[in-house]
Amino acid sequence: MTWGQKLLILSGFFFLFSCGGPEHRVKIVHVPLGPSAGKPYKANGRTYYPLPRPLGYTEEGLASWYGPGFHGRRTASGEIYNMYAFTAAHKTLPLGTYVLVTNLKNGRRVVVRINDRGPFVPGRIIDLSYAAARALNMVEDGVVPVRITVLAPARPGPKGPVFARVPNLKKGEFYLQVGAFRSYTNAVRLRERLARRFRTVLIEPYDSPEGPFYRVKIFLAYDLEKARKMAESLRREFPEAFVVAR
Repeated sequence: MTWGQKLLILSGFFFLFSCGGPEHRVKIVHVPLGPSAGKPYKANGRTYYPLPRPLGYTEEGLASWYGPGFHGRRTASGEIYNMYAFTAAHKTLPLGTYVLVTNLKNGRRVVVRINDRGPFVPGRIIDLSYAAARALNMVEDGVVPVRITVLAPARPGPKGPVFARVPNLKKGEFYLQVGAFRSYTNAVRLRERLARRFRTVLIEPYDSPEGPFYRVKIFLAYDLEKARKMAESLRREFPEAFVVAR
């Protein structure tokens, strides 16, 4: 069975998430983002390439939150930031993506919608709104370890939106994405350099609103936990790389 078939089967299971205690419902806001939802962008002199197929994406790292100083400002999606809404910023997930965030310190969970970009601080993977941080009981801590998992689109439910969650699958093909290029020649150069050290290095083309890009990926393992450990050992050399499933 292919990875895509597994995702298709598992997407039939639906879950309603709350943070433990009173439910925190997520208001579905349809924003006319168009192709900008996955458009490459620059920040601090670096170009970031949003993931074209994020369903099932999972990641662990540090979460921070932002509040009063940004309340009322425009976000990367064009929306006005509301610190009391359940939203968040992420560097590479498409704008409009819904994500389950789990506070690994206390187990509390909340669903947020990605509508902004960031955080651009090493080690941090998501920047939460004040409302989401309060739901996770992390306001005083400021920064906490979390796990994020992308959710499938929501459907209406009697107690709020119900999401089709793709579980954290343990088996599959896991790669470390180390680069993305407009130039195929540059992608080949990186692949050839990496191939001297790694057994399997792939170039994966994908079409973006700005034209074709070429992603360079190193095969890590068929087991998610093993892949994460290998990725961690390469973090110093590839600080912006991340694990993806094929």
